[in-house]
Amino acid sequence: MRILVTGATGQVGRHLVAQLHEAGHDVRALTRNPAKADLPPGVEVVAGDLTDTATLGPAFEGVEGIHLITFGGDGFDDLTNGSEIIDLAERHGIGRATVLGGWSPTSVENALMSSTIRWSILQPVEFMGNALEWAEEIRASRTVSMLAAYPSAMVHEADIASVAATALTQDGHEGRSYPLTGPEALTPRERTRILAEATGQDIAFVQLTEDGERARLRGYGYDDDYVEFGIQLATNPPDASGVVLPTVEEVTGHPARTFAQWAQEHAGRFRATPDPTRPAVRFP
Repeated sequence: MRILVTGATGQVGRHLVAQLHEAGHDVRALTRNPAKADLPPGVEVVAGDLTDTATLGPAFEGVEGIHLITFGGDGFDDLTNGSEIIDLAERHGIGRATVLGGWSPTSVENALMSSTIRWSILQPVEFMGNALEWAEEIRASRTVSMLAAYPSAMVHEADIASVAATALTQDGHEGRSYPLTGPEALTPRERTRILAEATGQDIAFVQLTEDGERARLRGYGYDDDYVEFGIQLATNPPDASGVVLPTVEEVTGHPARTFAQWAQEHAGRFRATPDPTRPAVRFP
């Protein structure tokens, strides 16, 4: 089966390419910069930009299944040309699709639901990889400073990819939307402790006030609207954020990976001084 993976060099896409390739599928990877893709030998890497439908024709040729993301460009804005992308997929005879969705539908999901393509939508509550946002502060001061204190049932990116791979290659997943979580809901303080254990260094969690959080977010260059959105999210998180669901195991047949496992895999990104006794971990 030939499967096209868009967002192929991203946190989920890179795992999905590897899993499909290892399972013996013919994988084609779409990226804006093939020269920098660094994907496994045997994977066909093609150039294309989801924000420009005119660049996608060659990538869609001869494809039976497709994994789609819903954003593009340097700003990661929601795609507005979803109807054009899905029309192109239908004209090329693509029969099955998975979509890595966000908090609300975009033009991609809307077009796909009214198409002839058999679709599955993946809805992760939060990526475990979001913890990489803490890496610079941990390396500099061995602290994690933030306002949010609520538990999140974040999911490993490899598990999101496993659900996508299953839905793309097996029957029974058509027309399904899959909310995805990890096996436990952890607060930022608990994740900080796990990162400390994985890296072998003391890391302190610092609970910020709302004003402190505003200063932190402005330090990243965010505008006022985004800063206030961040405050609202930290103080009024979605009810679903801390709910653990069995979806990953139900779909894939294997238990969802833990944050402790993720932390071990990426520990080197959080150490101020690399540990020569530990193997390097490549992360997109």
